[in-house]
Amino acid sequence: MSSESAHQHNAACLELFAKLSEYLDRELEPDTCEKIEQHLKDCPPCRSCLQTLKRTVEFCKSMKNKPVPSELSSRLRSMLEQLR
Repeated sequence: MSSESAHQHNAACLELFAKLSEYLDRELEPDTCEKIEQHLKDCPPCRSCLQTLKRTVEFCKSMKNKPVPSELSSRLRSMLEQLR
């Protein structure tokens, strides 16, 4: 078993995960960015998570804007109403 697959996420990992979107969007203070970057240097699983998030964001940006079909929209609204 590799050390990456055996990695146990700690409080620093969870804190980083909560801020990854803001980090990518450059919405954090410089000192917070520095802390995140230091953590990423020392934590391969978190680096992998960041790379996955970056690829996901790029994929979403590359998708064309298409309207949701009305039948699907109606079904989703019904499901949401049932959850209330």
